[in-house]
Amino acid sequence: MPHNVPAFFESYANLYNRALAGENVFAELAGRFSPQFIGAGPDGVVTGKQGAGFRRQLDKAYRFYRQIGTKKMTAKRVETTKIDERHSMAKVHYAADYVKPDGTPLQLEFDVTYFMDMSTVKPKIFGFVAGDEMGLYRQHGLIPHKLSLTPPRSRTRAPEQEKPPERYRLH
Repeated sequence: MPHNVPAFFESYANLYNRALAGENVFAELAGRFSPQFIGAGPDGVVTGKQGAGFRRQLDKAYRFYRQIGTKKMTAKRVETTKIDERHSMAKVHYAADYVKPDGTPLQLEFDVTYFMDMSTVKPKIFGFVAGDEMGLYRQHGLIPHKLSLTPPRSRTRAPEQEKPPERYRLH
């Protein structure tokens, strides 16, 4: 069944903006993802799954985005590549508007690549690859250079016992 992938991401950005405005759309946002999914970025690869925990993490992430001055997200361009009959890859070029701590407006552009399950009634994101979001925020003064969103690794536990760091990235 054919899907309009650009419209999917325009709608996704609209939900993002509603969440930025404080609206509780986390169930709708979470519904855009497969029951299990993966995310990759500069900190490695993580897995996620649908449920109350994911919705709570979305709420926490959007509070962070509001705190750093995020005002609006726009999906400017979507490039879709068919992988097979059931799957596609979508590279989304976003533009995000911020207000810096000194009141200066800022627009940042970045890409996120998504992997989509197209076999369902509505497309579902089963994976994404994002760039260094926190590095971009630091570079442009939205967060301090010393701010770390991941706890330091404990030297007293074996690496296999450590919990993965908490993630704020949603894309």
